[in-house]
Amino acid sequence: MTTGTATPGTGVLIVDDDELIRVGLRAILDAQPDLRVLGEAADGAEVPPLVARLRPQVVLMDVRMPGIDGIQATRRLLATSADPPRVLVVTTFANDEYVYEALRAGASGFLLKRARPAEVVEAVRVVARGESLLFPAAIRRLAGAYGGRGADRLASARLTDREAEVLRLMTTGLSNPEIASHLVVGVETVKTHVGNVLAKLGVRDRTQAVIAAYESGFVTPSG
Repeated sequence: MTTGTATPGTGVLIVDDDELIRVGLRAILDAQPDLRVLGEAADGAEVPPLVARLRPQVVLMDVRMPGIDGIQATRRLLATSADPPRVLVVTTFANDEYVYEALRAGASGFLLKRARPAEVVEAVRVVARGESLLFPAAIRRLAGAYGGRGADRLASARLTDREAEVLRLMTTGLSNPEIASHLVVGVETVKTHVGNVLAKLGVRDRTQAVIAAYESGFVTPSG
């Protein structure tokens, strides 16, 4: 485990058992003026104490690690942190049941290890902002492959018609400004609706709301 000095910008913690991956991700992110790697870990067990000490906004989490894998580490992090960071799963294969389980556990998105540097940077920024969905088409495919019908949280959430409409647009990957343009309302109004949707579903971000929408059958992977 290594740590760095916290500086302004989005703080990132890198968790991967492969040192070469950690070194590569650090080099990519530290080259950006608005991103800073605050620390590294080689095992999911190190994540909660490091997050408590370093307070990163984003954790880049390898999904497959010996010991505590990315799924377990994500669950533990969300259970032990009062204000947990966003988790961005790092994986070799996009169509991986482990990735979908990590999203269900609370991860905000995923990133392929073969992604180009510009894609890595943009993924971290998108997840940190939390106002749009990372790779909605890929999440749709994962839901189709692995998303069994779960409890219908939407039935008990009692969304208004407008909130349901906003959720449906969220599943397509639209950002808040894009939803506002589609509905011809202000961005602040959309933010309010999104906040209400998350609160009523009992989820912390858009990805979890979208997973709930698929699992409940509110939307289907085929459209």
